[in-house]
Amino acid sequence: MKHDPINSGKRKAVNLSIDTGVVAAAREAGINLSQTCEAALRTAAKAERDRKWAEDNREWAESVNRWVEENGLPLEKYRLF
Repeated sequence: MKHDPINSGKRKAVNLSIDTGVVAAAREAGINLSQTCEAALRTAAKAERDRKWAEDNREWAESVNRWVEENGLPLEKYRLF
């Protein structure tokens, strides 16, 4: 499996300001605030990293797509589907 740089395996204590109603509802529901915040931040960080990669590589992707449109897929004759 590929190493994910977002998951370091280490923990760092941080201070967050969260609406008291949200905290109360989460605790009442038995939701672990640390795990939930971490999961949400992981998702947001990955989405931003993916968005930035797509933005940085847009020209390259467009050029590859143009090449394939003009020339077809390499080795297409060997495809079994």
